[in-house]
Amino acid sequence: MNNYIKNFSSNTFSSLKNRNFRLYIIGQSISLPGIWMQTIGQAWLVLKLTNSGTALGLVTALQFLPVLLFGAMGGVIADRVQKIKILYYTQGLSGLLALILGILVAVNAIKLWMIYILAGGLGFINAIDNPTRRTFILEMVGSQELRNAITLFSTEFNLSRVIGPAIAGVLIAAFGLAPCFLINAASYAAIIICLFMMRKEELLVVEPVKKAKGQLREGFRYVKNTALLRNVLLMMAIIGTLTYEFQVNLPLVAKFTFNGNASYFAFLNSAMGIGAVVGGLATASRKKTSVKGLIKTAIAFGIAIVIASLSPTFHIALVAMVVVGVFSIIFTSQGDTLLQLESEPSMRSRVVALWSVAFIGSTPIGGPIIGWIGEYASPRWSLATSGIAAIAAGVFGFITLWNNSSNKSSEEILKPAPVVEQNKVS
Repeated sequence: MNNYIKNFSSNTFSSLKNRNFRLYIIGQSISLPGIWMQTIGQAWLVLKLTNSGTALGLVTALQFLPVLLFGAMGGVIADRVQKIKILYYTQGLSGLLALILGILVAVNAIKLWMIYILAGGLGFINAIDNPTRRTFILEMVGSQELRNAITLFSTEFNLSRVIGPAIAGVLIAAFGLAPCFLINAASYAAIIICLFMMRKEELLVVEPVKKAKGQLREGFRYVKNTALLRNVLLMMAIIGTLTYEFQVNLPLVAKFTFNGNASYFAFLNSAMGIGAVVGGLATASRKKTSVKGLIKTAIAFGIAIVIASLSPTFHIALVAMVVVGVFSIIFTSQGDTLLQLESEPSMRSRVVALWSVAFIGSTPIGGPIIGWIGEYASPRWSLATSGIAAIAAGVFGFITLWNNSSNKSSEEILKPAPVVEQNKVS
């Protein structure tokens, strides 16, 4: 038993043997709860000002519209510039926007149009930050530990989904909304400090691509001509557009289905986070990823969300959201790993940027749709719609990928990521 526990622990946390990745995880452990605090605070602030699901959907849409419009270009920038340098700027600017929002709320000067502007500004930063941050993980740990590192980061992200909303619920009840934004602003300093402390000579840095015309079109053409990349991204586009709208769905369910307050919303977020942590720890020790596994997970993810939409009581809904969280992290970690390992190094950031466009950038389309369904049909119907979309994505994957791939692992069906040149980052 002791040997089993020791081996499980060693395999589950293997990527943490890398010092740079440990620092990254430490920094994120401080910053991510702050991000979730702001997520809860912003959603509840919009509902407080407007009492409108459509307005909430529009704010969410504006935050992610720049990712939809400029996310692909963000991937080009990430391929051209050393990633650690980009992260210094994106993390610092994100903290500044959170600080501005916190001050406006604290002095009671906040208006809905201000939230629109700040949400849009954060979206522009995320258009560059997201592909940079995702591909930076590979530069820290290498291809052999990529799935483990992605899963551990996703697990930490979802553990923060438990911690951040819980703290936010307490702070909102005791002190109002402003502390959610001010604490998040301060937390970005942790990321910047940890980036500074990294041993830059140990990063496996891919030589930046020289600036040239047509690199954006080249990225689209590369994905179009690679069946696995194209169809996985289309699956993610379906799920990203209509399924991952929890920032819209959950506050509506909390407020209008269960007649709750901000704490209800926080608890639903936390329940999903608990499930994701459990799912992440259970799968982190697995080094293999398969296309068929991705398809099965998408269908199971959708079924779990549909079941959650039918929950007769709030407590049953919490249990259902735990299950949703389990399948959520399995799906995203599998998809992210497949895309990164299948991509050529010179194209990797552009491919991951399209993943971000499909996953995050599609929110401006799906957010208002889900918000409208929640407001004019019911929050149960909006949540069920999200689940049906995930099932449809799984069916699409079954049709386009199942018969064209074996059930082999990523180590067998994917070409290994080429050994990258180890360069110092000044």
